[in-house]
Amino acid sequence: MVYLKRLKLLVLLLLLLSLFLALFLYRYLEQPLTFSETNSTIEISSGSGFSQITAQLSQRDIISSPVIWTLYARLTGKATRVQAGEYQLVEGLTPASLLDKLVQGDVIKHHITLVEGWNFRQLLQALAANKNLQHRLLDVPLDRVMALLGKSGQHPEGRFFPDSYQFISGATDVDILQRAYQRLSLVLAQEWVQRSKGLPYKTAYEALILASIVEKETGLASEREEIAGVFVRRLQKGMRLQADPTVIYGLGENFQGNIRRRHLTQSTPYNTYVIRGLPPTPIAMVGREAIYAALHPKAAQSLYFVAKGDGSHFFSDTLEQHHQAVIRYQIQRRTEQYRSTVKPQ
Repeated sequence: MVYLKRLKLLVLLLLLLSLFLALFLYRYLEQPLTFSETNSTIEISSGSGFSQITAQLSQRDIISSPVIWTLYARLTGKATRVQAGEYQLVEGLTPASLLDKLVQGDVIKHHITLVEGWNFRQLLQALAANKNLQHRLLDVPLDRVMALLGKSGQHPEGRFFPDSYQFISGATDVDILQRAYQRLSLVLAQEWVQRSKGLPYKTAYEALILASIVEKETGLASEREEIAGVFVRRLQKGMRLQADPTVIYGLGENFQGNIRRRHLTQSTPYNTYVIRGLPPTPIAMVGREAIYAALHPKAAQSLYFVAKGDGSHFFSDTLEQHHQAVIRYQIQRRTEQYRSTVKPQ
């Protein structure tokens, strides 16, 4: 009888102790963490064991009771499921919710935006300026970049799709280029399959070249297909494209902000006032809308256009009409400066 009473007392004590420990554990796990603004991110390296992770958090005073936190993590099986990456500590985070965050892989997502109309040098500059990327291209010559992507022999200009790309800690500039290259390839292939009939392109790459010229000629979505139509008809008639952006691209770093008459006769592979047909490569990154316009040009008779000064263009069917439009919209320009006059073919 005495033995039975002692046994009941022991069971009761164990229950009370268990209840106390459970309450203590709950209060600890649900107590909000304290951390400074400069101590609000943590980096979990790939291959780190849970003991290493706990030690790191303890040393930074993020976890105050590493033994209890480790015990909870191992009892719940979460200790082996923590994912590597960079994590943001937010107000209200508790030891329990921090562990869940690490298990779910709720890592910080950075982003970089590649802009339509950028040339390849501008793209590389944007990648180099992003401090969240690991840089592999800083000392790589331009002609070696495509080799790093496994695309030796391809010219890099226009091969990358302008968009916003998310990435996590550890991503490299090469990773972003790989994704942008694959995205452009996919978009171009999708649009090429649905192209209009009777276009003067032998390949999708030729359409990409013209799309890049359209991209640089206008920022107005409503004009893209009409401008593409002008260039398509000029190609079909054997006329020179005479596109200012190609002249600028061919001048490279020698371009100082104004196209002069002498630039129009300067021989470069990209000067479409000199060469016939398309330039050898695109001249900029191209959005889907410009690709669509190049593959679905507006049917019309216009062969010329001139900037009106408000971002839009005036389209003309004949050279005489075009000369009148030039006088109307650009007469106030200086004599030495280029006035977008198209020469007879």
